[in-house]
Amino acid sequence: MKQEINPTYFAKVVSALIASEGKSAIQYIDAKTVVKATWHNKPSGRNRSESLVLSFGAPGFREALFIKSCVKAGEPFPVKKIQFRAYPKKRSTK
Repeated sequence: MKQEINPTYFAKVVSALIASEGKSAIQYIDAKTVVKATWHNKPSGRNRSESLVLSFGAPGFREALFIKSCVKAGEPFPVKKIQFRAYPKKRSTK
């Protein structure tokens, strides 16, 4: 039987993303469950509305690597700190 996810995880991830400058915020619930919020477009003052994507379930490749390092270090789940991913840096066009 699947573990139920507490709705407060969704609220924490979304509020942390809104308060930060990052592209996405990730909360690790256990070794097989993550909650992630990602901006659909980069927020701007010119935009009349903002949208973000909220996803939960099995971790992706980067998340699985982080979980593996947490398990190796002995970090207990759920991981207390929300992890942020920054926007990629633009390459020079030279």
